[in-house]
Amino acid sequence: MKLWNSEREMFELMKEKLYTPVVGDILDAMGYSHQFLPQYIRPLRDEMKLAGKACTILEYDVFSAQKKPFGLLTEALDQLQPNEIYLATGAHNSALWGELLTATAKMRGAVGAVLDGWHRDTPQVLSQNFPVFSRGCYAQDSSIRTNVVDFRCPIEIGQVTIQDGDIVFGDIDGVLIIPRQVHEEVIEKALEKAAGEKLVRKAIEEGMSATEAFKKFGIL
Repeated sequence: MKLWNSEREMFELMKEKLYTPVVGDILDAMGYSHQFLPQYIRPLRDEMKLAGKACTILEYDVFSAQKKPFGLLTEALDQLQPNEIYLATGAHNSALWGELLTATAKMRGAVGAVLDGWHRDTPQVLSQNFPVFSRGCYAQDSSIRTNVVDFRCPIEIGQVTIQDGDIVFGDIDGVLIIPRQVHEEVIEKALEKAAGEKLVRKAIEEGMSATEAFKKFGIL
């Protein structure tokens, strides 16, 4: 029986019950062993957590003023949908995210941003209570340094190939990508494993050895 009635409920359940290590374990067991984004992509605050669908964004570095500043950035922002996460890579000479992008994404119903690059306007971003994960903060402007060249296209970050619409899940331990074709099975198995881990911890705290616990529950 499905444990959620809508996409929004599924994402809320993920944020409430799951954490990236247990989801990563399930992906490994299913043969998807390269789903974590690089470890340098971190939340702006430790308590930030996100779950949603990837809206993939491809950027590249440029080295002077462009005929169309920012490339397709405004178009990419304006087509964001509810429950989506702005997921960008390809440019590293300037900030890819800031205060006004956060405001736009939030008003569109998006639920977070993940950047293989830098953000800026940190206090103003944090004040909007919108989950952002990035390499860190860097104030340099992107208007003469970065172009968005495509969106809703396949991208690669680290060892992960990401398709538009894949599921993005992030917390203090990192960000991972769940392929959309298996996401329901992954989430259901992860919820089961998370519940099992609570039983194992209780057993260990009551005196069971790690060896005994692993033999009984198959979880460690």
